[in-house]
Amino acid sequence: MRQARLPDGFGIRIDPKVRAYSGGRVLIGGSPTRMLKLAPTAAAMIGDGFLEVVDPQSAVVARRLLDSGVANPRPMSTPSPQDVTVVIPVKNNPGGLHRLLASLRGLEVIVVDDGSDVPVVSPALQNGCGRVTVLRHDTARGPAAARNTGLRSAATPFVAFLDSDVLPRTGWIEVMLGHFSDPAVALVAPRIVALDPEASTLARYEHGRSSLDLGRKESAVQSGGPVSYVPSAAMIARREVVDEFGGFDESMHVAEDVDLCWRLQESGWRLRYEPVAHVAHDHRVTFGRWFDRKLFYGTGAAPLASRHAGMVPPLSMSPWTFFACIAAATCTRLGLLGAVATLAMMVVRLRRMFTGLDQPTRIAAILAAQGFAGGAWQLASAMCRHYWPITLVAVVLSRRIRRIALAIAIAEGVADWVTHREPGGLGPVRHTAFKRIDDIAYGAGLWKGVIAARDFDAVKPRLKS
Repeated sequence: MRQARLPDGFGIRIDPKVRAYSGGRVLIGGSPTRMLKLAPTAAAMIGDGFLEVVDPQSAVVARRLLDSGVANPRPMSTPSPQDVTVVIPVKNNPGGLHRLLASLRGLEVIVVDDGSDVPVVSPALQNGCGRVTVLRHDTARGPAAARNTGLRSAATPFVAFLDSDVLPRTGWIEVMLGHFSDPAVALVAPRIVALDPEASTLARYEHGRSSLDLGRKESAVQSGGPVSYVPSAAMIARREVVDEFGGFDESMHVAEDVDLCWRLQESGWRLRYEPVAHVAHDHRVTFGRWFDRKLFYGTGAAPLASRHAGMVPPLSMSPWTFFACIAAATCTRLGLLGAVATLAMMVVRLRRMFTGLDQPTRIAAILAAQGFAGGAWQLASAMCRHYWPITLVAVVLSRRIRRIALAIAIAEGVADWVTHREPGGLGPVRHTAFKRIDDIAYGAGLWKGVIAARDFDAVKPRLKS
């Protein structure tokens, strides 16, 4: 089914950031940016940016546009919520469990008690929603094992995994299920927002910058893209597909959701992130628990790198872009001259690809500038997050690097605030301060993991032409 034809009535919409050239026959966009050349008949199908599948030919064009990342799906039908079993792994969170169950009325639910100190009792849950089945692990085996136990006990075509500390918003399930009208889609996830965004100063930071919140923009889920994975705190999947892949890797106690996403992707299945659907999460907002959780997330990079070679680099760009960014970061006359010269060479090389198109020099210049801006953002972020121990050593040894690093830390923090700010969130100064602490915690966990594993693939840059 992963290569199945899109059904009649399924629609796709060209992303508004995609640029069209040569009468719509050339599309440039997506992430990473790519160029898509269309036959005149295919370009005519798109019209004002929307294409509805009506026959095998339009189905092929729609699939190509979706897979290239220049278009987003607009499903025209949806499975029924009655085709979904909700699996809830829980350990010692009765309050969160009852709150969640009250929002799931009419749905089939399997609660997997992963060794709670006080066992979950089925009769006490029945007033919360429809039919509830409770399964128990006598000893804690971890959330991956608990989800797998629920998965193996479900019988419906779809399984929704919801952690006990989340609360779905109205309409969440219907919006997500629509994506499964594409038979090649194996998994869909909602946007995870804050349950109580104003509980404290830290809660206001998490409201806009939680590791679970993947932003406002719909996207395919694929490594190297703007949404490279989705968290298992809330997702819906085809039961038979996930079961075929063995479910979550029970040997992993962190990043098992990333691993599942990438295994599905590597086998040709499509995954979608749907930010219109909201599921609220009870964030950790006491400083110690928050810092420990960020550090814990960082330790997941090493096991992921060992399972998925080349998919966990902090930096991924062409050697030309890397050199231009490093040269510009020196803030010297020679470095800036080298960056400009490198960008000029990139424009010349790119222009050769666009010979025959309208305004080839302009297109090449725009793409080179976008590549440089993206590379500069990656480098600034990695210096502050993944490589901060190395940056710290350089700062101690060099006054010049100290000034450059301070400027980058401030600029990157403010840019992050602009990108992620939410109503009621923090201002740029406090956001930047928390972002730097966030990065310190994650980076410490990253290096702790790679040193413990004696495997440094997770911190190796990937320079590709």
